[in-house]
Amino acid sequence: MNIDAKNLLNSILDSLSRIDYIKPQDLPNIDLYMDQVTTFMDAQLAVSKRHPEDKILTKTMINNYAKNKLLPPPVKKKYSREHLLALIFIYYFKHILSIGDIQAILNPIMDQYFSPDLDFNLEDIYSEVFCLEENEIQNLKKDITKKYQTSQQTFPDVSPEEQEDLQLFSFICMLSFDVYVKKQLIEKLIDTKSAGTPEEKA
Repeated sequence: MNIDAKNLLNSILDSLSRIDYIKPQDLPNIDLYMDQVTTFMDAQLAVSKRHPEDKILTKTMINNYAKNKLLPPPVKKKYSREHLLALIFIYYFKHILSIGDIQAILNPIMDQYFSPDLDFNLEDIYSEVFCLEENEIQNLKKDITKKYQTSQQTFPDVSPEEQEDLQLFSFICMLSFDVYVKKQLIEKLIDTKSAGTPEEKA
């Protein structure tokens, strides 16, 4: 398969530009039933799907999160804005972390800041964290461009047919190593924070 290098990089950068987060003002001001929660999340995070048929959130997922004490129980079968914020955090974390690690990160936050009546609550934390997104996207674009350009200098002595596939493989390896190192760092931070306390088992 012939891959145009410039078009590939532009496609990757364009996809990064389309990444967005659910803004607090986009959250409904009324509590939602489970079906409404899954519909809302699917619509708001549709751009992050790999395939059109992928599901962002299902009833089974929500029930599992509750079972694993990641999500406080609904009130009269309805989920609040705070529940939605918790589900958004879980959605992003679950792609790289185990349930146990997500518990270690989120449970203390949920215990202390979940109530909307607090002067400083979960919505304030969410707003503070995700407002960094725009600058971080720009930093990621620069980093990915640099990695891509480096990968295009690899395997200079092979045939053009081999070079294309090997350079793509090189690029994937560089990105994968970056994810691996950052995952290791996150796990180290979690383990350090949890040192001296019994670990919850998923």
